[in-house]
Amino acid sequence: MNKREVASEVLPTIWRVPDELWTIAEPILRPAEHPKGGRPWMDTRRVLDGVLYVLRTGCQWRALPREFGPATTVHDRFQRWVATGALQRLWEACLQRYGQEQGIQWAWQAADGCLVKAPLPPKRVPRRRRSAPTRPTGAKTAANAIC
Repeated sequence: MNKREVASEVLPTIWRVPDELWTIAEPILRPAEHPKGGRPWMDTRRVLDGVLYVLRTGCQWRALPREFGPATTVHDRFQRWVATGALQRLWEACLQRYGQEQGIQWAWQAADGCLVKAPLPPKRVPRRRRSAPTRPTGAKTAANAIC
């Protein structure tokens, strides 16, 4: 066994939505209907995996790995969920479920966090092509013109 195989067996993934969470999220995040025209609607679970990846790593949307789908699609769906309140409803449903199973002590809660923009590697600037020397247009210049 090589190192890659050992690491994938030992460490559970935190980039995929577990089935238990998906049973709560799927009815809330499922689109009411497919928009007319355009490409087929991307799998909602795959989009949620991509959103969670960005939120957990703090990477920029354009740095989202391809395995989660196009970054613009994932970001657009995230924006739609925020605008429609779907993520708020998902949060409330998860809190309710956790409260039933574990209990939440609402008398004292704390949250802490830090937001830092994740840097991307510098963009490669295309080299400027040297302009070709201009050809004479055929117009004769007056050698004796007075300036």
